[in-house]
Amino acid sequence: MFLCFCLVALPFLALFALSFGGFDSELWQHLHKTILWPTVFETLLLMVSVGILVTVFGVSTAWLVATCSFPARSIFVFALLLPLALPTYISAFAYIEFLGFTGPLQSFIRDVFGFKTLREYWFPDYRTIYGAAFVMSVVLYPYVYLTSRASFSMQTASVFDASRTLGSSPVKLFFKVALPMARPAIIIGVALSLMETVNDIGAVEFFGVKTLTTLVYDVWFNRSSLGTASQLAVSFLILIVFLLWFERHARRKSRLYQKGGKIENLRPFQLKGLKAWCAFLWCLFPVLLGFVIPVSVLAESAFHTVFFEGVASLKSPILNSLLLSGLAMVSAVSIGLFFAYLTHMMPNPITSFMVRLASLGYAIPGVVLAVGILMPLATFDNWFDDLMRANFDIKTGLIFSGTVFALVYAYTIRFLPMAYGACDTGFERLSPNYGFAARTLGRTEWATLRAIYLPLLRPSVMTGALLVFVDCMKELPATLLLRPFNYETLATRVYDSASLEIFEDGALPALAIIVTGLLPVLLLVRQNKA
Repeated sequence: MFLCFCLVALPFLALFALSFGGFDSELWQHLHKTILWPTVFETLLLMVSVGILVTVFGVSTAWLVATCSFPARSIFVFALLLPLALPTYISAFAYIEFLGFTGPLQSFIRDVFGFKTLREYWFPDYRTIYGAAFVMSVVLYPYVYLTSRASFSMQTASVFDASRTLGSSPVKLFFKVALPMARPAIIIGVALSLMETVNDIGAVEFFGVKTLTTLVYDVWFNRSSLGTASQLAVSFLILIVFLLWFERHARRKSRLYQKGGKIENLRPFQLKGLKAWCAFLWCLFPVLLGFVIPVSVLAESAFHTVFFEGVASLKSPILNSLLLSGLAMVSAVSIGLFFAYLTHMMPNPITSFMVRLASLGYAIPGVVLAVGILMPLATFDNWFDDLMRANFDIKTGLIFSGTVFALVYAYTIRFLPMAYGACDTGFERLSPNYGFAARTLGRTEWATLRAIYLPLLRPSVMTGALLVFVDCMKELPATLLLRPFNYETLATRVYDSASLEIFEDGALPALAIIVTGLLPVLLLVRQNKA
């Protein structure tokens, strides 16, 4: 128990310790006069823009699907989840090609109107903060869609029927009744979207946007100042913790309770004619932008890559991605199951504090987490190397900070909340009487976990394992910072190809990540059907 707590807390403690190490006044003055405050402004502007767009896309489509009847509604229930399979940096990677001068869109415009050069027609500058916000929003809106649709679906028919008898139109019912009741769920979805936004390092670089995440990366690698990078990371960490506190504080009194009523009794609004087709097109719009267009662009280039070059060059990145994701999955699920068991079977303030600390992992950007992990691992490597040299004349080198161990460690801490959440949900569905009965028959607590709870928790554990595995396959920021020399994964291959503007080389690994990312989407579809 204490060991797990130390492993989870160590990067955060190391990050704060490193930030007090040394203060480079010249570098801070340079950052202050040049890019620091514009970067802070762009980060906040990006978060606000993404927050507004994901709310509009997610809430509106959730309301239409949950309460209205229109053509293809049953298909959109699940199709609107498809953009979840795309990491933001892959969507940005595809859109840079799609919108570029030689891309399909501008090529179509030139073919239709007979233009030869860019000077003959106007095309908007898409490499801006608003272009980045739009592309990220059409990928991240499903977080808001999921939580909002669940809230709208659980709102009882009696509430809607009472509003109808009082003369409320569907629009008035949405703004006056449904939206206030769904506010806590919407806030959760927006918070998840913003966490993904601040964690991104690929999409913002492809669109030429500077954020605090890219600033930490730049100061660490390009300016070789780990101390200043850690100080920026701590400031970023404080901002994230404040946002989490604000999210909880904002909805502390927003608990809404309903008595009776079932969603089966809810009579959907029958949309006909122009209204029905407008609803159809509005739901189709984010699916096209968030999934169909980027996947089509990637699939075309991936087909040419397979046909002309084969997939031999991807063997190493695929194996590396599978190895890292598999190791991190086992580690995160084991610790998450252990924490969930302690929470339900041996509740106490210490356990509660450990769980809260572990829950911070997903909210912390991968760049910030990497800074906190590097210091303790490098310190231990140096200590162990000195010890082995002094006693056995053996050079061990960087056996932790310079190997895949650092990546697995980072993945475990970052995605531990997913594993814990899945296991915790499974425990909540089980009666404590199982444990009481087993212990009265002489079983120890750990024997009870192994023989009774694990078989019953298998679906929840498998769900958590799948979510962790897929997110590890997509993780980019921590991988870029902690990977060993010349060590490639599918995510880093996409990033390197985009950085060199070689779209064809990155299309196939990007498509492989998307195919993997479809697994949790299919799981969500299955759960919704159940």
